[in-house]
Amino acid sequence: MENTYTYSPLDRVIWDTPAEDAILNEVDRLSAKKVYIVASSTLSKKTNEILKIKNILGDRFVGLFDSCIQHSPLENVIDCVKSVKKENPDIIITVGGGTPIDTVKVVQLCHSLGIETVEDLKKISNKHQKKPSKIRQIAIPTTLSGGEYSIIGGAMDTKTQLKERYTGSDICPQVVILDPKLSLYTPDWLWLSTAIRSVDHAVEGLCSSSTNPLIPPMALNSLQLFARSLRETHKDREDIIARSFSQKAVWMIAKNLGNTSMGASHGIGYLLGSIGSVPHGHTSCVLLPAVLKWNEAFNKEKQKWISNALGRPKLSASEAVAELITDLGLPNTLGEVGIKEGQWDKIAEYGLKHPTVLSNPRPITNKGDIIQILKLAS
Repeated sequence: MENTYTYSPLDRVIWDTPAEDAILNEVDRLSAKKVYIVASSTLSKKTNEILKIKNILGDRFVGLFDSCIQHSPLENVIDCVKSVKKENPDIIITVGGGTPIDTVKVVQLCHSLGIETVEDLKKISNKHQKKPSKIRQIAIPTTLSGGEYSIIGGAMDTKTQLKERYTGSDICPQVVILDPKLSLYTPDWLWLSTAIRSVDHAVEGLCSSSTNPLIPPMALNSLQLFARSLRETHKDREDIIARSFSQKAVWMIAKNLGNTSMGASHGIGYLLGSIGSVPHGHTSCVLLPAVLKWNEAFNKEKQKWISNALGRPKLSASEAVAELITDLGLPNTLGEVGIKEGQWDKIAEYGLKHPTVLSNPRPITNKGDIIQILKLAS
């Protein structure tokens, strides 16, 4: 419904607090007796952070899944579903980036609907589920993509190589814990590129046709924080204050995900991820400046707001975003992320069927429009 803002069922956000302390408080507050952990493989196998969490949970810890695969293939999600079902926990603690958080969102749907096969999981893609979750998650994000604030999850159909959308009324985390010190384990390229993913959320949310009055101030404040904090982190990765500001910038804009539409940078980006295995952060690095340039005549005033927020009023929005990406040492062409011209036709063909591509502020009506954007990104 137009002119409606829907609040997600996220109870609380806890920031600048050691993860172990916040977890203990929240598990006690929620009276959880059986706690399951889903964690990134790196954090689980190459650091002692997951061991710390297991130790503070004591006999409340019942199991661990640390085999999440990038882009959440359906088969991998079902593996997690089976493991969670076996332990039947009261709550899941998810530690890591967008992949484990997305995986758990889809696991929640499966757990509530009794889904245990890839075939049955495919049947509910792109269909909003209203049935309440039997289990919720406490998310501790270690990247900046912002998926922890939305009721939208994604998982990839490995046969079609397309990422399918899964939504449920309460599949966003119940609690989000922002511990900037935990993000020090995140590789620099991943921290910074997922930040550009959230810059993409802010930019495309702002440039959308939405009349949501919260989007402009939140998006512009978010961009101002990112313009400073990301360059500071790139200069000194140990700068915890800068990392904290980046986490808060994500919180500002990502909590509005689902209350506004995205555009071609997101839509074509999904296809780069599924067809070319490009990480989501890198898809935004490559596509956002190109999409801004292609859209410029349709939202010139809003694009000027973007340049101003990024501290570069004399540049176009496309140039200001591209400058930030370059300053952070991130890729900014399709070739740099492994997308070849021979793949463009397939990307364009699938793009014309993707609802997010079709919600772009400048209408995309044929394959040639998408090819033009890909040329600008090359």
